[in-house]
Amino acid sequence: MKTTIKFLSILAVISFSLHQNSVGQSWDNPAEKYKDAYKMYQDAACPITNDAIQHFVYFAKDRKAIHNHLLLSHPRFEGAQIMYSWKDLEPRKGHYDFSIVEQDYAYLNKHGKKLFVQLQDVTFYPKNKAVPNYLLSDEYDGGVVEQFYEGGGAGGWVAKRWNKKVRERFALFLHAFGEAFDGKIEGINLQETAIEINEEEDPTFSEESYVKGLKENMLALKKAFPSSTTMLYANFVPGEWLPWEDKGYLRGLYEYGEEIGVGLGAPDLMVTRKAQLNHPLRMMHEEEYSVPLGIAIQDGNYVGKTGADTDYDEHNDKGGTASTNLVPMLHAFAEDFLKVDYIFWVNQKPYFSKHVLSCFTTGN
Repeated sequence: MKTTIKFLSILAVISFSLHQNSVGQSWDNPAEKYKDAYKMYQDAACPITNDAIQHFVYFAKDRKAIHNHLLLSHPRFEGAQIMYSWKDLEPRKGHYDFSIVEQDYAYLNKHGKKLFVQLQDVTFYPKNKAVPNYLLSDEYDGGVVEQFYEGGGAGGWVAKRWNKKVRERFALFLHAFGEAFDGKIEGINLQETAIEINEEEDPTFSEESYVKGLKENMLALKKAFPSSTTMLYANFVPGEWLPWEDKGYLRGLYEYGEEIGVGLGAPDLMVTRKAQLNHPLRMMHEEEYSVPLGIAIQDGNYVGKTGADTDYDEHNDKGGTASTNLVPMLHAFAEDFLKVDYIFWVNQKPYFSKHVLSCFTTGN
């Protein structure tokens, strides 16, 4: 995030507890409140016995990989989470084509598995846009804006979630999608809230209008899918950096989700990084929710990295990066510290078969 962190002089010595187990650890820096929380779960080991979590395998946009996949015969996995772009499902204005979703749903259903949709309206690759081409016009103020990482590197394209006309088209799309699949698919989640945009890069953007737009999209999603699980990946919001700059943006999204019945989640289970610990993981841990919570273990997470790390290339990781199997610790953290209802395990080779499947027993 491009937010400037304002360092405050704070001295506090308190203890905190993880659920009913007191850690008994004092801390002086509020940003480090949960930095050692993962240590409580370091002794977790395979096998991972039956739990109340619904486990899905995340394939991103690699739809074909579900065919003949080991999850189809594995009783511990409920199904597949697949990403579909808005552009692919609305090739022309008002013309919806859900055939690829129907194909994947039918294939999984034939094998007794469920489909969980991740809906893409943002990309993290400069050559790809996820919105329909008709939005790339003056009527919708271009529909998208390019985002750049710190240092100036191109970071992909963001749908103008803060633009009213773009949201109106998105709501119409969601309505049509819901009419076709509500109650059939297990669930649907909107992509993460973290984007690299500010007022200087797009004068039409403001922090407040962005948060408002996110909430309106959440409500449109819930109205379109009243039966299937709905979820927003709420991880970071531009203009805010917790705990130092707390403008109530991220907390407000979690509160609103609880209010209207939209679940909350995040990509990247990074249990040792303060950024994730102080934003989505903190939000999930510190409150009680009636809506479902979910966490995605995505590319790189099996070795403590994310796809955005400049020192890590998930495409060329052949399995030599990991020295230990983090899966038992990640599962224990998600189950006990976050109390999630869903975990989405990325189908990253060789870690999924080598580490995840080896930990998930079939007889316990």
